[in-house]
Amino acid sequence: MNETAGAGAAGMILILQLAIGILMLAAVWRVFSKAGQPGWAALVPIYNLFVMLKVAGKPGWWLVLMLIPLVNIIILILTTVGVANSFGKGGGYAAGMIFLPFIFYPMLAFGDAQYQGSPA
Repeated sequence: MNETAGAGAAGMILILQLAIGILMLAAVWRVFSKAGQPGWAALVPIYNLFVMLKVAGKPGWWLVLMLIPLVNIIILILTTVGVANSFGKGGGYAAGMIFLPFIFYPMLAFGDAQYQGSPA
């Protein structure tokens, strides 16, 4: 009986992970669409980072910096802050996007936030 309970718990975790993954995919797709970029780009592994850089107003060559360990963490944080700023959100919202992305990305995507372009 113990093995059955373990399998049931593993199945529930798998379903939860799948649901969060689909929610995040839909949210990033919608964020790209709001920013005037192709939403399908959320499906393409490296290209989605390039599009996210464009939405954030960061140069495309930063994609190369994402290949460098530890530097990539800083670049991703700066990109997330840039995305938040591009939608008129502040640093607190960017922190939410970093630490609770499964809550804040859908709020950005399906809420009333409008893309304002990258700040100068």
